[in-house]
Amino acid sequence: MLKKLKDLFSLEVEADSAEDKDKKVQQACAVLLIEVALADFEQTESEQEKVKNLLQRTFDLSASELEELIEFSQTKGSETTSVHPFTTLINEHYEYEQRVNLIKLMWKVAYADGNLDKYEDNIIRKVADLLYVRHSDFIKAKLAVADSHHH
Repeated sequence: MLKKLKDLFSLEVEADSAEDKDKKVQQACAVLLIEVALADFEQTESEQEKVKNLLQRTFDLSASELEELIEFSQTKGSETTSVHPFTTLINEHYEYEQRVNLIKLMWKVAYADGNLDKYEDNIIRKVADLLYVRHSDFIKAKLAVADSHHH
């Protein structure tokens, strides 16, 4: 099963169809979101649930696809693998607005447990850089999400 996911993310594997490509990009996004969820090393049940719901809603994943992705993210070990392959894929296929949206989703995940951790902040910052998201948009996304959490 893990081999299947590794293939999925090896960028040499050309997606056969637009649908495959969409799936790949979605999974790249999902991995980045899970990465944020794992960043603060305190995986609370509620945080996990929120992340799962967010991913399912956003990417229309089946429960088993979701489990696979989470497992994949966990086994690849948060810091050891770079997020480069994923951000490269996303850069190729996402318009600027979509990339900003992804950053917003990452903030949602970061705030899912009610507080922002510096590791979460760092990962999102790093990904925003790799996705060429302007700093002002990075901040705007953060504030939009933070705001909705204070009300």
